[in-house]
Amino acid sequence: MPAPRNPLTRLIPKPRLDRVLGIPERAQHLSTGTKTALLFAALALVAIAVAVFDPRPSLRHVKVAIASGAPSGQYHATVARIAGEVGREKGRVTNLSSAGSVENVERLVAARRSCDVHFALVQDGVDWPRDGGLELIGRLPRAETLLLLGRTADRIRSVDDLRGLRVGIGPVGSGTAALAQRVFGPLAELGMTLSTQPIDEQLDRLQRGELDLGAMVIDEDASLAVEAVRTRGLQILDMPDAEALARRLGFAAAGTIAAGQYDYVRRLPREAKHVLRVDTLLVGNGCASLSRTQGLMTAVAAVFPTFVRQNRGEPNVTGLPLNPVARSFFDDEGPDVLGRFAPWLVDVMPSASWMQLVVGFSMLFSAMTLWHRFRLWRIDAMRVRIERDVPALFGPGTTVGDIESMTPSERHRSEATRAAVDALIERLSGLSARCRRHSLSVVVPMGEEMSYRYQETLVADLTHALRAFRERLGP
Repeated sequence: MPAPRNPLTRLIPKPRLDRVLGIPERAQHLSTGTKTALLFAALALVAIAVAVFDPRPSLRHVKVAIASGAPSGQYHATVARIAGEVGREKGRVTNLSSAGSVENVERLVAARRSCDVHFALVQDGVDWPRDGGLELIGRLPRAETLLLLGRTADRIRSVDDLRGLRVGIGPVGSGTAALAQRVFGPLAELGMTLSTQPIDEQLDRLQRGELDLGAMVIDEDASLAVEAVRTRGLQILDMPDAEALARRLGFAAAGTIAAGQYDYVRRLPREAKHVLRVDTLLVGNGCASLSRTQGLMTAVAAVFPTFVRQNRGEPNVTGLPLNPVARSFFDDEGPDVLGRFAPWLVDVMPSASWMQLVVGFSMLFSAMTLWHRFRLWRIDAMRVRIERDVPALFGPGTTVGDIESMTPSERHRSEATRAAVDALIERLSGLSARCRRHSLSVVVPMGEEMSYRYQETLVADLTHALRAFRERLGP
């Protein structure tokens, strides 16, 4: 006696029961011990990588050279402070001595091919070469002061008192010499004699009386300036009409050195002195990568806490374009997340471009998902439309299992019924092919293929039932 037929098999087409289950086994298997050993080896490699490559933010990627100034000057000392901060964060800054701002600009332009110099400290107001490819990184918060020193500088009260004086203007190629030329150039009728020499030699000549005045652009509290006043006994010139001169120059500002600033007891200087102040600029030539530029700015902001506030929102009137990384740094008030934790990504693209790329991919994936859902909806709508034509042949309430096992009646054996069943099978076959084609499309999100598989299953069930019924109808 045959075994009773399971009623569930009436609802499951035979082709779905003929699938081969399982995956062919590999010829070899790794033992449990081998897998465990490989797991612990991978964990050990991760631990070694974390120990060797410290994941904490640092400046180890910053390796740049900065042209500064004379070893005894303020620029050299400033770069030394920046180098110290970068060194503490595992980076390296090479402090390159020079004659001053003019030479620094020349070295930056010349190094655009060799890239042996990346940045330089430059005094504002220096003439920039045309098409030099230089960029402004930022202004240092503390401006420098043009000091005019002399043994009898207190006697000079007006511009006419400068007539016939011997004036030292610093070394050739320095920002001091460039600024002095712009200050004293229009005063040629006064017959002053301008000479260039290193700062140390200039101070010695001033002390011996071989020069009447000597110019220095320096931080007014630098040890060299303090020594010149307190130890060498040099006096500071009270700049006549300093405000008018600053306005004429355009890049300078008038300032005041307070009486007794250098020696409160001896009251040096004896009275307040009007001076000119000039900003110090950090300038690049484009050789440094985006991440190194951002890393250097991070160190500068650590050395000068007001660096960002000094530059953020301030107009750039230097004549140089502002570096894009510097603009983002000031707008964000510091380094961005990528610059801190994954600086190599910043070298591939700026952080803003990464954000735009993420937004672009997000919009793309959203559009792909929307298109995928639209096509899936169309497939489902077409299937439902086909299913609505079935009751006209088999009666209302007929299931797929009923069709698969239904015995044709006399009204089903007409040519019209045969043609209608063939048309349904053809429509279902086309819909199945369309569903499979759409499921393999690139617009289908990962894992959403199962939605199409479900539709394929419904279509395949009905197709199988209709074909089984069609076979019983005969030709």
